[in-house]
Amino acid sequence: MSTGPRTNGSHGRGLHGHVLDVLGQRIVDRGIAPGSVLRPELVADEFGVSRSVVREALRVLQSLGLVEPRQRVGTQVLGIGSWELLAPTVIRWRGASPSYFVQQRELLELRLGVEPVAAALAARRRDCAVVGAEVLRAAEDMLDACAAEDSRAYLEADVRFHRALLTASGNAVFAHFAGTVEALLRTRTSESRDTITRWTHDAAARHLAAAQAMVAGDGAEASLATTELVRVTRDEFIAEAPAG
Repeated sequence: MSTGPRTNGSHGRGLHGHVLDVLGQRIVDRGIAPGSVLRPELVADEFGVSRSVVREALRVLQSLGLVEPRQRVGTQVLGIGSWELLAPTVIRWRGASPSYFVQQRELLELRLGVEPVAAALAARRRDCAVVGAEVLRAAEDMLDACAAEDSRAYLEADVRFHRALLTASGNAVFAHFAGTVEALLRTRTSESRDTITRWTHDAAARHLAAAQAMVAGDGAEASLATTELVRVTRDEFIAEAPAG
């Protein structure tokens, strides 16, 4: 069932985090096929950890929909139809898997239905200039990062922009979606295709246009500008996706 251990991504959670990340990545990579049974004693032997550490990792995998305990069978691996696909941890695993481009397209299509609405809601609030201030600062910081050729600062400003936009909507469900968007944005740092991962002035300008419309209280323009910035990104990923 092994595709070889992967130690990155345990985020300082020690043995439990390592076992969780390796097993989760293998399942997402289909190194462990749906229907397979994970036997705690074998997992414990492979990783050199206690059964309690394995059980803790399996509980998290179950909460994410990747496995399910079956009576008289054991812990069975589930297919993608059961996964919590909006959970940041699952997004991170899929982002490091052959499903990278598929996930980007799927979630960008979802964002097309969410973020333009969030931008319009924020623009139509009486305090739009106040709630949109952080969105505008983040867009301006993206432009500054372009000028400084600082890709890390660009990413951090991009994350802030989308979190602030979704929060400014005043809709708690949209605000909760910000964690999903942040996780998706951060998966791009490991992708080497320059055309879709580098900072660009045009992309930052599209973010700025959306922010300015929000602060100005123009809901229709904020929605259109946000649609455009997400749509262009989606189209870039579709164009760069491997054939087949």
